[in-house]
Amino acid sequence: MHQLVPPDARSAVLLLHGLGADGADLISLGGALRRVLPKTAFFAPDAPQPCDMAPFGFQWFSLRDRSMASVVQGLAGARPGLDAMIDKILSELSLPPEKFVLGGFSQGAMLALYAGLQREKPLAGILAFSGGLFGFGPAADKAARIASKPPVQLVHGLQDEVVPVDATRAAHETLKAAGVPAQCALLDGLGHGIDDRGLDLAAKFLQPLLHA
Repeated sequence: MHQLVPPDARSAVLLLHGLGADGADLISLGGALRRVLPKTAFFAPDAPQPCDMAPFGFQWFSLRDRSMASVVQGLAGARPGLDAMIDKILSELSLPPEKFVLGGFSQGAMLALYAGLQREKPLAGILAFSGGLFGFGPAADKAARIASKPPVQLVHGLQDEVVPVDATRAAHETLKAAGVPAQCALLDGLGHGIDDRGLDLAAKFLQPLLHA
């Protein structure tokens, strides 16, 4: 677990990396964001499985089969481990869920949305970069249930060559229809990544949610 934990932490952010990456890939976001959130702890774990599509990195679940059914099955399988991780951080820092934000990039963003919306006690928010919402809505087979409706910030590059930007557009529509307070930022000139604009959006989203 990569982490940046101040001695007087009053809130926490858990960041989930994308396919074939590791926690070190995202903890740098915490390094930048703690300038505006000095009392927030940042965590970026390695996913539990070695990536099966590259000789390095990790995955939350396999994406060899990218059918909707397989992706939802992978998300469902990864969710219990993530819930346990969230509960452990909340317990160790003696924090309530409303002082905890779940975030992620790409596959990590998909899992953050999938798991975060099914938490019975609402988190402070969900931050999703270049992801998508799978397993919810009338078209989903054995649809997951939105159990809580924390604020959601979606960010996606319009030139993303890995995860189509329409995945975030569709997520935004589904969340709005379900009554989830979701904001969506589509960034021109950005591919599959997080730039300074995304970092600024993250800071503006997190500050009012996690201020001491």
